[in-house]
Amino acid sequence: MKILMIATSADRLGQAGRATGVWLEELTTPFYAFQDAGAEVTLASIAGGTVPIDTRSVKEAGQNEASVDRYLADPAFRQTVASTPKFTTIDADGFDAVFLPGGHGTMTDYPENHALAHLIEQFDRSGRIVSAVCHGPAGLLTARKPDGTPFVAGRRVSAFADSEERAVGLEDTVPFLLEDRLRSLGAVYEQGPDFASFAISDGNLLTGQNPASAARVAVLVMERLKA
Repeated sequence: MKILMIATSADRLGQAGRATGVWLEELTTPFYAFQDAGAEVTLASIAGGTVPIDTRSVKEAGQNEASVDRYLADPAFRQTVASTPKFTTIDADGFDAVFLPGGHGTMTDYPENHALAHLIEQFDRSGRIVSAVCHGPAGLLTARKPDGTPFVAGRRVSAFADSEERAVGLEDTVPFLLEDRLRSLGAVYEQGPDFASFAISDGNLLTGQNPASAARVAVLVMERLKA
């Protein structure tokens, strides 16, 4: 089982340049879940180099989600995060699944990234797993089906809800509301309660709503891989 994780490289959001990056739990929880289940995980990023981490997603040791504290005490993984390859330098043919962690940085460098869209299309058309959590589904927006229609059209998808974006006060900072954009492309958007774990599968497409959903998406990925 080989899984390719592709993280954001964007550390700024909006015209004011608000500091952002990956939401760490959405990277560390799936990474360790995959690794602990015996999968081989390769972490890459949009531009290569250090993956920026949203400082709001990290607290002092002992006050974080378990996977974040594990990361803070894991120098090998921290070095991996600090020196990722650019995803376009990796031959994706040998991977069984691709996973897109979120964080607001993804709203800057996932949409309109045609190389990422092409990779998503490759995985989908070969029946391999496409998975994402929170703002990670922003990486699905530009992908297309073989007939040219949006990749998400008619498919059940979850992602960070518009109500959650408003609750964190960033509805006027993000370039667009992700739920709204997915719906406009024809996605069958689904959500649970704000900030509660919620994840769904639609064939080989597995998505989760928010940071709390990262663990559930990882479970769905591993269940499908093992099946």
